[in-house]
Amino acid sequence: MSESIRNKIEEISKELEEHNYNYYVLSNPTVSDFDFDKLLEKLIDLEKQYPEYLQPNSPSQRVGGTITKEFKNVKHKYPMLSLGNTYNEEELRDFDERIKKAGISEFEYVAELKYDGVSISLTYVDGMLKQAVTRGDGEKGDDVTVNVKTINSIPLKLRGENFPAEFEIRGEIFMPKSEFLRINEEMRKQLIEDGYDEEEISERLLKNPRNATSGTLKQLDSKAVAERNLDCYLYSILGENLPFASHYDSLIEAKKWGFKISADMEKLSSVDGVVKYLSKWDKKRHDLNVETDGVVIKVNSFEQQKFLGFTAKSPRWAIAYKFKAARVATILESISYQVGRTGAITPVANLKPVQLAGTTVKRASLHNADIIEKLDVRIGDTVFVEKGGEIIPKIISVDLSKRDLFSEAAQPTKYITHCPECNSELVRSSGEANHYCHNELGCPPQVKGKMEHFVSRKAMNIDSLGAETIAQLFDAGLLKTIADIYDLKKEDLLKIDRMAEKSANNLLAGVEASKKVPFERVLFAIGIRHIGETTAKKLAFFYKNIESIKNATLEQLLEVGDVGERTAQTIIDYFSDKRIEEVLNKLKIAGLQFELSDEQLSNTSEKLKDLSFVVSGVFSKFSRDEIKKTIEQNGGKNVGSISGKTNFVLAGENMGPEKLKKAEKLGVKIITEDEFINMLEE
Repeated sequence: MSESIRNKIEEISKELEEHNYNYYVLSNPTVSDFDFDKLLEKLIDLEKQYPEYLQPNSPSQRVGGTITKEFKNVKHKYPMLSLGNTYNEEELRDFDERIKKAGISEFEYVAELKYDGVSISLTYVDGMLKQAVTRGDGEKGDDVTVNVKTINSIPLKLRGENFPAEFEIRGEIFMPKSEFLRINEEMRKQLIEDGYDEEEISERLLKNPRNATSGTLKQLDSKAVAERNLDCYLYSILGENLPFASHYDSLIEAKKWGFKISADMEKLSSVDGVVKYLSKWDKKRHDLNVETDGVVIKVNSFEQQKFLGFTAKSPRWAIAYKFKAARVATILESISYQVGRTGAITPVANLKPVQLAGTTVKRASLHNADIIEKLDVRIGDTVFVEKGGEIIPKIISVDLSKRDLFSEAAQPTKYITHCPECNSELVRSSGEANHYCHNELGCPPQVKGKMEHFVSRKAMNIDSLGAETIAQLFDAGLLKTIADIYDLKKEDLLKIDRMAEKSANNLLAGVEASKKVPFERVLFAIGIRHIGETTAKKLAFFYKNIESIKNATLEQLLEVGDVGERTAQTIIDYFSDKRIEEVLNKLKIAGLQFELSDEQLSNTSEKLKDLSFVVSGVFSKFSRDEIKKTIEQNGGKNVGSISGKTNFVLAGENMGPEKLKKAEKLGVKIITEDEFINMLEE
């Protein structure tokens, strides 16, 4: 029986490996995703029942789930050197001449696209993946084997038998563009649901695929890595007595072993061929599902590579050609102004549609009045738009040679003085980058935006009242402020398009349930500018009720952790508005919580007053959120990063190694969960 089970597990594993090879290496899937997942589930079930037959490189290990306490630093057997860079054809031909002057008259090049990700070195022993190490400083890197095993295009077990007993293969792990966009779209939807505005959302989204890849590989939970669908191209084999005469032949053979080798690699007979390759891919690269920032050019023959040798920092037989950032010229047709939930005004450049890096660009953010003034951008200008490592296009300069100074339209851009939505005068306070519309109770996008924030999950959590319904109720005159939500009647709701009786009942039940939401979330929900979720908690636990916050002076507000002068003044301005006072009174009458509950008050103290904590790792008695809440309830302050001003690092089981090093370097005291509990009991 046991032999039969083991054979079955091996049979399923082999079939899954074959499907992976067909999909990721040959780009020729032979089974549907559904059937593949079913087969994988079957393997996982068998391995759970018979764990003695679970192999370290089983296909089931790709789903992740292993928690890494810290990434071990490993010395590279062969240093991972950087390449010299060239930026134009002339420098490339100089490189070609240096090879010839070294005494090599006949040679071939191999040109490969330079993918923008994270360099990795993989070690295989007897056909099995043994170790995966990041480049690090070139001499040492982090062992990220557990996370790399989740990447489907990296074989855990090699195909065939003609591979060396032990060797290293190097490549670039990257996040496909489509995956980057998918993750950001999901994050955006969640952040909107949680009540963040556009400025806050842009700060939290992944910035570019390269940084996203690096951050993903450093995740402590390999399951989180598996969910991000990283990919990898391999491009260089190292080892003792390798059976190849050339770089190109080694990669062709590596593909047979199961490695994903770029089909865009080419063997070229001269530098002229390299120049043609560069010209072709400078345009064509934008059609790929991976970011590229150049081309790597290598002498093909291993014997010639050995002859040419190395400088202290890089090989003499290879060079990287860097593409210029994608840039086009187009016409600035107009500038429009958007109003955010907080009243912040964002100018947007409306462009004559133009192709840039594989996409049609019609708009670009101009950020604020200072940027417009710095660029001196004017309607009708020919502007240069660039798309570098970031995804969002930006205007980088104006082609002044094409500006018609006598055109009436080409006058200096005057930033608007009144709100484009409600015509209220805009205000720009000292130290602020943006102009603001302060008509927060009468400006339609602000009113609707504040309502969407108010009902979001981390605020009042009225999930049955979405943006579309809010817009309909606002347009119908049924919602003018957030307080009107608590006056909604069933008969009013049934007049709204696509609002059935069941939906109306669910909405009203959600409104009623929100009256039990605790004070700190109500304070976040009412939408005071600069008051995020964390600051709202600190204010709530410091002052205990909204009346105390309302009556606090500037100096008193500055005593609260994370509240600076600008935020304190915003709070004072908010509560001094008579219209706001009316809205808050209506919410009080409706039954919302505007003070801490008796239970919350009984759990508060000032035992941790003026003490700052960095919480890191996994804890056995409480969750991290519970610990952070306890710190705030007892007058302490949670901070995200360690500095000389940090009082304690509360370290759990999986504390990040970098934080540990920094705490030790700065002499910050590291305490355990039990020591923290003792601090509260003293």
